[in-house]
Amino acid sequence: MEFAELITSPNLDRVILQDCSKTSIEGTLCITGHHLILSSRNESLPAQEIWLLHQSIDCIDKKLSSSSINNGGIIIIKCKDFRVFQLVISATEDLLNVFTSIERLINLDKTELLYPFFYRPMYNILEDGHILYKPETEFSKLLQSDEWRLSHINSDFSVCSSYGASLVVPKSIDDDVISAAASFRDGGRFPVLSYRHENGAILLRSSQPMLNNSIRRSRADEKILNAVLGQTRKGYIIDTRSTNYTNNCKAKGGGTEPEGHYTQWKKVHKPMDKISKCNGSLLDNLAKLIDACSDTTCSSDKWLSRLESSNWLTHVLNVLNGACLVAQCLDQDGATVLVHGSSGLDSTLLLTSIAQIVLNPDCRTVRGLEALIEREWLQAGHPFQLRNSKFCFSNSRSKYQQPTFLLFLDCVHQLHYQFPCSFEFNTDMLILLFEHSYFSQFGTFLGNCEQDRVNLKLARQTTSLWSYLNRPDILSSILNPVYEPNKGPIWPSVAPVSLVLWNDLFLRWVIDSSTKKIREKVGNILEKHKEIRSQVIKMRKSIAEAQKEYEELSEECGKDKC
Repeated sequence: MEFAELITSPNLDRVILQDCSKTSIEGTLCITGHHLILSSRNESLPAQEIWLLHQSIDCIDKKLSSSSINNGGIIIIKCKDFRVFQLVISATEDLLNVFTSIERLINLDKTELLYPFFYRPMYNILEDGHILYKPETEFSKLLQSDEWRLSHINSDFSVCSSYGASLVVPKSIDDDVISAAASFRDGGRFPVLSYRHENGAILLRSSQPMLNNSIRRSRADEKILNAVLGQTRKGYIIDTRSTNYTNNCKAKGGGTEPEGHYTQWKKVHKPMDKISKCNGSLLDNLAKLIDACSDTTCSSDKWLSRLESSNWLTHVLNVLNGACLVAQCLDQDGATVLVHGSSGLDSTLLLTSIAQIVLNPDCRTVRGLEALIEREWLQAGHPFQLRNSKFCFSNSRSKYQQPTFLLFLDCVHQLHYQFPCSFEFNTDMLILLFEHSYFSQFGTFLGNCEQDRVNLKLARQTTSLWSYLNRPDILSSILNPVYEPNKGPIWPSVAPVSLVLWNDLFLRWVIDSSTKKIREKVGNILEKHKEIRSQVIKMRKSIAEAQKEYEELSEECGKDKC
């Protein structure tokens, strides 16, 4: 298929674009296979060119003018990064042609037609991000021990379609046991290593057991979990579902581990059902939040009421609560923890990843966060393309589309807000990750699992987001100027009053531009402060060395006099 077949009107003059700030630009609209381009050629003003990636558009709508039969109208474009544009077109036929072309291009069925397969970077690739965070390198120290090994039983993705090709499993467990355990878990997602804490406590993740009429237990599954525990230690199974929802799952063949066969494990329910069910409620809550943030006319009291009724911050609170419970079991009890919900693709990954940021200082660095996302989201099979194909504006979204990854990023933002000096990166990096997870020139977030990415040949045909972010010129823009490495855990306050709205994300198109300039000035001041502080430290070091040298010389002079 050629893109030209989808574009009815490739060029159109005298189109007016209005953005969120009501700024109007008149120019020529060009529709390409992947972008909308508006070029302004006003002789009295500097030339402007606005590029909008088709995949950044969540939905479009049209309003025809009622003043005459052929007097055009406006096309309303709502984007996945919360921006809203209007295209004012004077002729009705032109408007309909543009609308039809855009509608076709934002709903392409084939992944291979998306922009990452056509994008060619204009810079040298310093390191290949597609192979940067493989399990072999991420768990290299652990694999040198006598406790764990790398299994390739899933190299053809036949054991579990959503897991990666290489998995870290107990060394005492052979592949036959793993295969048997996979048949006991929903989607084949048997317990695998997620994280090993510095005190030796292990974090595992999986999906729910499938307790149908023919299978009431799995000795293979029990063997894997007991091998991690040893003979005397006890562990926790943290289920992200409520007891009622778990009982509903039992009616469909699912459920939870039979207590009589998991005697060393204590079960704890931390309900996040609205995330686990994939029933769209999380996306509906986000839609309410965005609607409230976009309304600049309501009073402060009414706005706060709408913010509370959106329940978005309630989801953030529940995730932080659950993640802190996981982290406490690992750090303070020294206990092994298994986390699962139903499929293990959403709330499970939220808890395991946030718990690691709380406990592991490496996850609070740029490369550490990239590695965490790679192993806990991409390699763990979070279905990015299914979850993020539509956003909160679209009327055609399904129950499978929901902003789980955005919820994760907001939780990281809350930790960053409470511990601003403990993170190497600033929140601009989190905003970049949000945007690229929904629309991007990079192939990192394409597909729903590693099997999809292998079939699509992403490593060969697309550029990795990590290759871009790790370039020195880009890296400098996402570093935190007040970063002070904190080697210990960061325990956040999970009281509702401690949570804040992520203004830089949710209000970034609403906040006055003067406020943004003030923030830029503050950032520059902090950067200068960091430079001055570094110079002071060097001066203190030089003074200390000079003082030591002076004392040594004084001591030698005293000896000579004697």
